[in-house]
Amino acid sequence: MDLNLNRMDYLQVGVTSQKTMKLLPASGNRATQKVVVGDHDGIVMCFGMKKGEAVTVFKTLPGQKIARLELGGVLNTPQEKIFIAAGSEIRGFTKRGKQFLSFETNLTESIKAMHISGSDLFLSASYIYNHYCDCKDQHYYLSGDKINDVICLPVERVLRDIPVLACQDRVLRVLQGSDVMYEIEVPGPPAVLALHNGNGGDSGEDLLFGTSDGKLGLIQITTSKPIHKWEIRNEKKRGGILCVDSFDIVGDGVKDLLVGRDDGMVEVYSFDNTNEPILRFDQTLSESVTSIQGGCVGKAGYDEIVVSTYSGWVTGLTTEPIHKESGPGEELKINPEIQNKISSLRSELEHLQYKVLQEREKYQQSSQSSKAKSAVPSFSINDKFTLNKDDASYSLILEVQTAIDNVLIQSDVPIDLLDMDKNSAVVSFSSCDSESNENFLLATYRCQANTTRLELKIRSIEGQYGTLQAYVTPRIQPKTCQVRQYLIKPLSLHQRTHFIDHDRPMNTLTLTGQFSFAELHSWVVFCLPEVPEKPPAGECVTFYFQNTFLDTQLESTYRKGEGVFKSDNISTISILKDVLSKEATKRKINLNISYEINEVSVRHTLKLIHPKLEYQLLLAKKVQLIDALKELQVHEGNTDFLIPEYRCILEEADHLQEEYKKQPAHLERLYGMITDLFIDKFKFKGTNVKTKVPLLLEILDSYDQNALIAFFDAA
Repeated sequence: MDLNLNRMDYLQVGVTSQKTMKLLPASGNRATQKVVVGDHDGIVMCFGMKKGEAVTVFKTLPGQKIARLELGGVLNTPQEKIFIAAGSEIRGFTKRGKQFLSFETNLTESIKAMHISGSDLFLSASYIYNHYCDCKDQHYYLSGDKINDVICLPVERVLRDIPVLACQDRVLRVLQGSDVMYEIEVPGPPAVLALHNGNGGDSGEDLLFGTSDGKLGLIQITTSKPIHKWEIRNEKKRGGILCVDSFDIVGDGVKDLLVGRDDGMVEVYSFDNTNEPILRFDQTLSESVTSIQGGCVGKAGYDEIVVSTYSGWVTGLTTEPIHKESGPGEELKINPEIQNKISSLRSELEHLQYKVLQEREKYQQSSQSSKAKSAVPSFSINDKFTLNKDDASYSLILEVQTAIDNVLIQSDVPIDLLDMDKNSAVVSFSSCDSESNENFLLATYRCQANTTRLELKIRSIEGQYGTLQAYVTPRIQPKTCQVRQYLIKPLSLHQRTHFIDHDRPMNTLTLTGQFSFAELHSWVVFCLPEVPEKPPAGECVTFYFQNTFLDTQLESTYRKGEGVFKSDNISTISILKDVLSKEATKRKINLNISYEINEVSVRHTLKLIHPKLEYQLLLAKKVQLIDALKELQVHEGNTDFLIPEYRCILEEADHLQEEYKKQPAHLERLYGMITDLFIDKFKFKGTNVKTKVPLLLEILDSYDQNALIAFFDAA
């Protein structure tokens, strides 16, 4: 059956965080449910719908920003007690709004994630996990990387506490008490965890995870080892997953999977006979979906998907049909309920317009006074700067609680801004004088009316590092602007991984000196993305990385007084050597640097570059032929006389041109990497070969892999 859902906006609260909206259990079969939501103003609001109007059940006073909201209660009874996490405090409310709990935890950081199971409370701050039972400390764990979410398998079904932490380093950590039972690597940084079917599935051990790069999967958490059941790759390049729920919205007796993403996409997946998920419905909202739940809110008997968005809208996608009453030849009539709603909205709008006019006049008068004071209006920005493995580019997502007027992008390092289909803003570039003021990019994005979310794609060059700044100006008066800064790191295209191929030919860089473990860790954080800011526990640590553009590898192992870096790309070792020695000089630390260069690694890296370079050269040649082939087609009237290869180019002309347009300076980027590799190879031998670069570029223009390798060997 087709799934048709109609949108209904219920009300707007303040800005909301991830997982801060829930539906209270229904009092009867298919009766309407109350919605409870917490926002950044610290207000908890519970409301229900009556005759199409939102009626408040209770509303708390403002306080600290609410980071999480969960429902709890005695196990195997309706979960209708409301728990919120704000700062380092947990507060509990009854469904009528009476506060029955105020628990100040011993956490030094603000709570980021929370799960409740009976009298057990599972909390995590950025790096710390705590388990409390009846508000008494039970277990503690310090994570090596940031914790994004925490959940516990249903204790009434698996008969013991099995908490699971979703960590930023692409790992789910399954705990037993204060120890890690085992780790599960997942295909992206996990952002959200949920029990499959709301109860852990048939075994109670089935766990859903959603990643910040948009992948979704199901894992069975057994006592010995995990079982990966299925995984949905993000083929359509949609946003990261922020919330997941299970609810039978299709009405076939099997719970469907509801997914909310940070690009505003709401998805419904049904399950086939093999229990594999199939996309049944999707709809885009204009801003990120922070919470999602299935239930019945608007009208009894009609199921719906209820979502909360970043700017605080609580919206329903309901199965209730929109009634239109009209006979043949008659004008369209609207049913009385909707007519009443329209008239009440009109009067509310008129009242608001009058109020705005009054306040504007008041502001104008006060601004002309000699005692005038002007306050800068504050606004929230939700931003995300992440590396995409698929195309080795960075995504910069800026989301504002009100409409964006324009965004100015400034960079003091050379970067490329890539075209994006999702982006409807008009971009204009300003000329830069990079020598005098270190500006390599100045671009302004002018947004269309009511745009609250802007997504940009950026590609950096390894070895060139500095700061990217975004100046965000919303459509509010008086004009105000906020600036956000993002570091472009020296090895910006490297991504954390947990396994590397140790059989590759590796070059080694060794540092020794009077530096502490924490100092060397801070240098690694400066050089590489996805490294936790806090030094990991222990005396020694090993991190593995993969270059998302070339697929080369890096292994870094360091302890107090010694750091060893191994890579199959000489350029990576060269960048590390330059940057680390510069950082040590700044801190007046004397470094002893030694290196071992493996000649075979150069040929190995050239072979990794070969397919990419060959593809780009072929793409450029095909695009150059398109205009000439089109002229021939017009002149001859058909393409039968052309060889199959040329006919294929004409058939795919639009696709080829679009792909070529999406890859600005791609060929130049590859040429630059080969040139750097050539210079770096001989730099370690103490030879300057910059005079031979023009000859290298000539060989690249008439590219042949064997000729290039021979040139590297002979030079």
